[in-house]
Amino acid sequence: MPPSSTDPRAALIEALRQHTPADAEEARDRDRILAFVARHERPFDRAIGEGHLTGSAITVSADGSRVLLLHHRKLGRWLQPGGHGDPGETTGEQVALREAFEESGIAGLSLDAAAPRPLDVDVHDIPARGEEPAHQHLDLRYLVRAPGGARVSPALAELHEIRWVDWDGVATLDPDHGLRRALAKARALVCP
Repeated sequence: MPPSSTDPRAALIEALRQHTPADAEEARDRDRILAFVARHERPFDRAIGEGHLTGSAITVSADGSRVLLLHHRKLGRWLQPGGHGDPGETTGEQVALREAFEESGIAGLSLDAAAPRPLDVDVHDIPARGEEPAHQHLDLRYLVRAPGGARVSPALAELHEIRWVDWDGVATLDPDHGLRRALAKARALVCP
């Protein structure tokens, strides 16, 4: 049964239906996320065995010249800020903004008014760790702007490092295909 108009999933399903994928991989991921959201009443719930929705923030500086990236301690990769939904969160936008603030310490982050929501979608595998089995993150990625003069004050528990990176320096960090795609979309919007 499809969600009712008062169900927070209805708006996400509509946004995903209108989302234009950049490539065949993103089209497959969008379709998987649509099916997942339709099957699960609380798609951000970490108790779902196969995986759960996550929210990420492709965070750019106020002038659009740099992007904020972090080196994730457990995954050993450069990523965008983002992560799991907290209890009560029902939208990717909420999750992305909260996670970006928690990981960067930057107050006043905001969704970019001109960017599509979501900007990008990506499904990726998360390896088993401790008692947590392997699962998938069905990631909703949003373009987020930092305010002018933003200073990074990170919570380093989950991170090795976090830093602003000039667009031309992104490739030196060897991001995966999905992140490269999302960053290219963001750069096209903020540096036309």
